[in-house]
Amino acid sequence: MPQAASSVFSPVVGDITDEAALTARIDAALDGKPPLRAVINAAGIFPTSSLETYSEALYRRIFDINVLGSLNIARIGTRHLKAAGGGAIVFFASVDAFTVSKNQLLYSASKAAVVSMTRSLAIELADHHIVVNALAPGWVDTEGTRAGGRIDAAVASIPLKRAARVEEIADWVWQLSAKPGYVTGESLCIAGGVFMR
Repeated sequence: MPQAASSVFSPVVGDITDEAALTARIDAALDGKPPLRAVINAAGIFPTSSLETYSEALYRRIFDINVLGSLNIARIGTRHLKAAGGGAIVFFASVDAFTVSKNQLLYSASKAAVVSMTRSLAIELADHHIVVNALAPGWVDTEGTRAGGRIDAAVASIPLKRAARVEEIADWVWQLSAKPGYVTGESLCIAGGVFMR
């Protein structure tokens, strides 16, 4: 959870589905530090699923991490942002919230929930000078996406013919969190043109 205004980072390792434990860890990490000005939640999982293959356990796992985890981070972070007089929250949604991929039934649904949550919280927190936005990346060239074995085939369908670099996503995280401005409730697709097709 970066403190964008001072470029100081306070790393915290914890289970984002356990609000009580995470609260204790974050509060301890921020004790005696400059006020928190930005909260970024990039945690998420993307196992494949379809109507035929999903299970209740898989549903719980995906939604617990991608949706409940985002809510937990938002609630914990908001308490600190309010104390600081405002700031920014940035969630990670996905282009799959808008233009779904085959065998991503539960993942797409979970990221659509993040998009809706972004809009709701933008309204709820506006009076506290907190802006809430989401990034909705498409394919990003990471160790995790390469491990899935589908990225090379997917690149062929991207108008820009490549996956995003991690640095390109990070630049937008910084822009939406370091200088909170007049943009709130938005989900920015960073997908090389896939969303337009």
